[in-house]
Amino acid sequence: MRYRPSHSKRARLLLMQRYFAIDMPALRFARNTLVFSLFGLTPVLLAYVALTPNFGAILLGGGAPLGRFLRQVVTNGLPVVFLLNYVSFFLFAWIVAKPGKSYSLRLVLLIDLPVRVFGFVALHAAIYVLSADWFGSFGGRRTTALLVVAPTLVRSALFENISGVYLYATLVSALPLYVTAIDSSERLGQLAKVLPGRSGAVLFALVLFAFAVLALTGFSALLAWWWKD
Repeated sequence: MRYRPSHSKRARLLLMQRYFAIDMPALRFARNTLVFSLFGLTPVLLAYVALTPNFGAILLGGGAPLGRFLRQVVTNGLPVVFLLNYVSFFLFAWIVAKPGKSYSLRLVLLIDLPVRVFGFVALHAAIYVLSADWFGSFGGRRTTALLVVAPTLVRSALFENISGVYLYATLVSALPLYVTAIDSSERLGQLAKVLPGRSGAVLFALVLFAFAVLALTGFSALLAWWWKD
C-alpha cells in the first residue's frame, strides 16, 4: 500500500509552503528565512556563551570584546546561517511546487545535506578572506585566513569555537523543514510512524543532522591534512 501522509502531516507541509513558496515575493521569502535563521542562531549562541567559562562576564563588561563578538556574529555567523537556509528553503519551495514529484528524499538526502556541508566550508572560507581584507583579521593575510578554515571547522563539531554555534544553528533552524520532508516521505514516513506523534520524524532528522556533522568534520579534517602537506 502506498504511504499517505496524515491530515496533520499534510497540514505541516502546507504550513511550510505558506512561509516558503516559489511564487512568493523575494523580499518576503528572504524575511522569512531571516526569521528562521535568527530563531536557530539565538538559542545556540546563548548556550555557547553560557557554557564558555568567563565568556559571559567578559561580554557583559562591554567595550572591545563585546564589539568584536557582535561583529563576528553579524559579519560571519548570521550570513552563513541565512545563506545556507535560503538555498535550502528555496530548493524545498522549487521541488514541492512541481505536482506529482516525490521531493522528500531528494531534498533531505541528495540535495540539502551536501549543500549544507560544502556550503558551510565555502562560506567560511569566503568570509574569512573578506575579514582579512576588511578588518585586518588573520594579520590581514588571505593565505592565513584560508589555512585556518579547516582546523577551525574540525573543532566546530565539538562546539569548541563559535563556528560550532553557526554549524548547529543551521541545523536547528532547518528542523521544521526536515521534519516536514520526512513526514511526507513514503519510506521514512512509514518508519517514523513506529514512534508516537512527531518523535519518529524528529529522531530521523537528528540522525541526518549527526550525519551532516560527521561529514563536515571528516571533510574539514581531510582539507586540513591536505593543506598541511
